[in-house]
Amino acid sequence: MKKNVTIKDNRIFRRMYSKGRSAVTPFMVVYCRPNGRRHNRLGVTVSTKLGSAVVRNRARRRLREIYRLAQPEMKQGYDVVLVARARTADGPYDRLSAAFQRACRELGIAVPPVEKG
Repeated sequence: MKKNVTIKDNRIFRRMYSKGRSAVTPFMVVYCRPNGRRHNRLGVTVSTKLGSAVVRNRARRRLREIYRLAQPEMKQGYDVVLVARARTADGPYDRLSAAFQRACRELGIAVPPVEKG
């Protein structure tokens, strides 16, 4: 992922937790907040309580990939922080993806599908 589309600064994470909107799923917590830019930025947090470094990195990779695939269907101009929960590393991928899509719709950052007719 490019440097300008990732969130690494601790103060931005803290601002997201305190002022951002959130949606909770069994697999993750999604925080979002407008960032005033023309593109979205992603931050991923995985607690050491989740397991070893291998497990945490697997959870991180899965969350980044789900975000990457969903990016074309998301509104632009938001900071998005994904906080992994216990089921993230070993849960079924399709359910993980569906949970992210549901959280995005709940937060209003998913572009509604265009109806034909």
